Parts: sequence; C-alpha cells; structure tokens
Amino acid sequence: MSKIKVRASSWGGLFDCAMRWEGQHLLGMRMPVGIRAVLGTALHASTATYDRAYIDHEPMRIDDAASVLAARIHTPEYETDYRHDDITPQQAESIGLRLHHMYCEQITPTMHYVDVETTLKPFDIDCGGGLTVTLTGTMDRARVSAPPHVAHPIIPDLKSGRAVISKGDAKIKGRSAQLGTYELLYSHTRGVETGGSQVIALSATSKPAVAVSPVFDARRVMVGTEHEKGLIEHAAEMFRSGLFPPNPSSIMCSPRYCPRWGTCPFHE
Repeated sequence: MSKIKVRASSWGGLFDCAMRWEGQHLLGMRMPVGIRAVLGTALHASTATYDRAYIDHEPMRIDDAASVLAARIHTPEYETDYRHDDITPQQAESIGLRLHHMYCEQITPTMHYVDVETTLKPFDIDCGGGLTVTLTGTMDRARVSAPPHVAHPIIPDLKSGRAVISKGDAKIKGRSAQLGTYELLYSHTRGVETGGSQVIALSATSKPAVAVSPVFDARRVMVGTEHEKGLIEHAAEMFRSGLFPPNPSSIMCSPRYCPRWGTCPFHE
C-alpha cells in the first residue's frame, strides 16, 4: 500500500499538461518564476488580507492591505528571473495597486464572503493497485461566499494575468478541474453541498480591469455522470499506470514555464 500526497491547489494543472505537472509536483523539478507570476501571488496575498479583515468585521484600510502587495513584489518568496517578463517590479507594483483597489472597492463588498483560502481536510482517491492519492492543503486564492437566498455556498476563485478577461467577461474555460476539486474538498471538509463556482478575474495589463463570472457547476467535471467518467477517474488511471501524457498545445508548453522542456520530445 503506497500513498502520494498532492497539493489540492495544483490539481488543475494535471489536466493541462500531465507531464509538466508530474515534473513539478512528483519529481520536484523547479525553475525560477517571472515578475508577472510574482505579481499574481502578491495580488492574491493582499486581497486575501483585506478579505479576512472584512469577514472578521475588523475594518482595514485598503492601502494598509496594499502594503502586503508591495512587500511581496519587492521581496518575493520564490527564486525570480527578472528577465523572464516584459515588466519591471515597479511597473508590476503600479498595475497591482490599481487592481488591488479595484478589487477591494468593487468586488469584496458584493461577494458575501464567509471564508478565505480554507484549510482542507485530506481527501483520499483510491487509484487501485494499492495506491492512494491524498489531496491536501488549502484552497489557494479561492474564497467561499454565501449570498442571501442561495441554498449552498459558492466557491469564487481569483485569477490574474493578461488573458483572464475577454470582451469584458471573466473567462472560465479550463477552470473547472481546479474549481471542481475545491468544490469536492470543501464539501468533504465542511460536510455541506456547494452551489457552484465563480471566477473573479483581475486583468494585469496596462489597462487593469476586474470581472466576475456567473456561477457554474465545476463539480460535475470531476465526478462525471452515469454515462461518462469524471476527471477523478482519469487521474486515478494516470497514477495507477504511471503514464502522465504530454500536451504540446498547452499555453504553458514553453521553456519559460516548463522545467521538462529541455528533455521533452513532444514539443515543436
């Protein structure tokens, strides 16, 4: 009997390029991040700080929470390659501060949050053959909201980047694997049903913008139907067989993002 522990927040990447995910999360392959990734981490930290204070009814000035963003950008917790992206730390801070203010002023007051980045109860997936995968950790970057007149809590997830909004709408394509995982694990942790997921998009461009998607059912992608297997069953097969297929059409298929690029024979 063997057990593999996996961070729940990484699960969505398994269904983008499983080979890249295996390298990062099972083989421990690492590479420096760019300043845009640092900006995303900083934004999520500063907005989470503000949202926790909001939930706890401990008023916090938006600018006070923004100090977390500046600190994370200028003293990143991960190895950072400042040549990786097309912006400087100063430009990243400027974009980030505008998005932080937009989020705190326009989004937080409308969301009815009850929790931020929930710590999750370990969730076991029996892959067969004596192998169990355990999902652990927190709902990184995600919140829990309980809007009035809605029967079950909603899982909103913050996404930042240059391509998270299209024609004014938050993009949800490709988000169901991660959010479906959070829905399942939140239900497992709290013993409640969930009412769906949302994407809160923070567009980190020279013209920052924010958008919130409609609520959608991400859980069904993970559990499947009586006629189709869900992604959990497909994941179990990957772990059981040890075969983690490549995806050379992934937007992350690049030497800038994949630690296996140099040895992977599947990209152009």
